Amino acid sequence: MIRVVLADDQALLRAGIRALLDAEDDIEVVGEAASGGEAVRVVSESVPDVVLMDIRMPGGDGLEATRLIVADPALAATRVVVLTTFDLDEYVFEAVRIGASGFLVKDTEPAELLRGVRAVASGDALLSPGVTRRLIGEFATRSRPTAAPAAGRLGVLTEREREVVALVGEGLSNDEIASRLFLSPATAKTHVSRAMVKMHLRDRAQLVVLAYESGLVRPGWSQD
Repeated sequence: MIRVVLADDQALLRAGIRALLDAEDDIEVVGEAASGGEAVRVVSESVPDVVLMDIRMPGGDGLEATRLIVADPALAATRVVVLTTFDLDEYVFEAVRIGASGFLVKDTEPAELLRGVRAVASGDALLSPGVTRRLIGEFATRSRPTAAPAAGRLGVLTEREREVVALVGEGLSNDEIASRLFLSPATAKTHVSRAMVKMHLRDRAQLVVLAYESGLVRPGWSQD
């Protein structure tokens, strides 16, 4: 059972999403919040698998709530998905940079919302290739200049792992990475997992951010 907390200041939106999720046999909404501060409290009490977090709320916004949730060791297995009105939202990049596992636009199709919740609960990042290029690629150029320390962290990776991280940064899936590098999908997945472990990253979304901030991948640049 995938346990979900909904954090949004619009009661009607929460009710709609809750009805959709609770109708599924494998998903259960275990809490709701209407502010950032309340979201942190509810998540700490219920320890859900996934938090659907509105990025703009009163009483402490979604960014600060995401930061606090990600920093709590007791919530290490909890994944935050940001809810936003616009897909190209600078706050979304910041949320992903500090630990969110991806984002969903509020007017997304119900089937896509369900797929996203299940994907994040299983450990995948909710960043499609197109989203990776448009969102991370655009805002990485505006983020704080962390390229030097981020690049230094890449020193723990093997040459193959660096290749794989660069392809993750381009938005490729494990299957696409395997095809590009003539590897099996299982081997590609292993390289991705080892890179995350070596650099102490929560999930694939963080790997994408590091690939850009380190300069391993540059916006608009492809290894093709």
